Amino acid sequence: MMKKILSVLLLVAMIFVMASCGGNAKKGIPNFDVPEGGYDGSEVTITFYHTMGSNLSTVLNSYIESFNKLYPNIHIVHTQVGSYDDVRDQISTEITVKNQPNIAYCYPDHVALYNLAGAVATLDNLIDSKIMVKRADGKEETLGLTKEQKDDFIEGYYNEGMQFGDGLMYTMPFSKSTEVLYYNKTFFDANGLKVPTTWDEMEETMKKIKEIDPNSIPLGYDSEGNWFITMCEQYKSDYTSAEGEHYLFDNETNRNFVKKFREWYQKGYLTTQSLFGAYTSGLFTAQTGTKSYMSIGSSAGATHQRPNKVDGAYPFDVGIATIPQVSQSNRKVISQGPSVCIFKKDNAQEVVASWLFVKYLTTNVNFQAEFSMASGYVPVLKSVANNDKYKAFVEKADGGNYVSALSAKVCLEQESAYYTSPAFNGSSTARDQVGKLLAKCLTADDGGDVDAMIKKAFKDAIAECEY
Repeated sequence: MMKKILSVLLLVAMIFVMASCGGNAKKGIPNFDVPEGGYDGSEVTITFYHTMGSNLSTVLNSYIESFNKLYPNIHIVHTQVGSYDDVRDQISTEITVKNQPNIAYCYPDHVALYNLAGAVATLDNLIDSKIMVKRADGKEETLGLTKEQKDDFIEGYYNEGMQFGDGLMYTMPFSKSTEVLYYNKTFFDANGLKVPTTWDEMEETMKKIKEIDPNSIPLGYDSEGNWFITMCEQYKSDYTSAEGEHYLFDNETNRNFVKKFREWYQKGYLTTQSLFGAYTSGLFTAQTGTKSYMSIGSSAGATHQRPNKVDGAYPFDVGIATIPQVSQSNRKVISQGPSVCIFKKDNAQEVVASWLFVKYLTTNVNFQAEFSMASGYVPVLKSVANNDKYKAFVEKADGGNYVSALSAKVCLEQESAYYTSPAFNGSSTARDQVGKLLAKCLTADDGGDVDAMIKKAFKDAIAECEY
């Protein structure tokens, strides 16, 4: 593990040196200049790195065929490169020898890393281009996005591409997930429990569950980092900034909610993935021993929150809801899942061709619907909800066989609540540190002064971020 960490750090250092030697003060990257005429019809080969398994690659291949009927000279070569981190690590290596792909799955912190070398093309001029491009079917299309296309994107997903501190667009949303509250609907109905919509209601619900089943751990929350960051958003409290001083999370509001969660943990109300030692879905789906009756985890993992059948039937129905909020007037849930970025190339036609392919996949309602149904991720377009196949899929939503459809339904209904955090080189470190901070504060011996323990934990986390 340490060798891998050192390897990544070395790669970062190499990229930083390259950027420095190039005289780039890293104040943001100039917009990509669209060549006159846009795409000129020339033959280009576009490489695309992703993490898709065979089932999703099959969907992608089908739409590559459709794309090539419009642009037969744009040849798409796509490659599965392990996990998201594997994609990041491979591209970080390839950037040092200028051999990066044309398009890649990405998370915001990946793009911040690539931007140290100025490797990612900004998309603003492509998005806003009015150039008309001829297709092989005899029709023309606008190179950029129309107003209708822009407005069709779920706003929180689209805006993720502009969170790098300079107001420029670096990524397009591809497919997304979020966190949702899974609950044992059968248990809730039998005991007259109300699904909590606020954290105050959550505290009351956990208390009641503990009274009903003293051996239970009422709530499991998979990601400590997500929980901390989401609370910052819900409280409108500082977390990080892409510009100036980056690490802003050591403040009274944040210390107070961590203290409250510690009290809940000490009462046996909750656990988290790192404290439990595995995804908390294991507690939620358990039929013997210690159980939980609520779990907050990824919307893309809905089938993992469903118990195994016993004698041909599910032991309980799964309910899914938006996670609790501090206030319904400031509803916030995290936006996750892959976006795509386009890398700079000496041949500008490769960048334009890459954009045409990215635009085709991200604005194609049929692709977004089919990919969502196959992956469990959420489409990035609002209009997918009106797609006949997708509507039929969502209408089957239930707490058993079609739990993934139920998850998608909840995600689409909360589309106005999605947020993303500032992205900069170090933003992933902040996420890691606040997650460790929360887990530590839940369990640490406070030596008789809980406030002092929490204050020290916050200061230590800031120091680790700045190290």
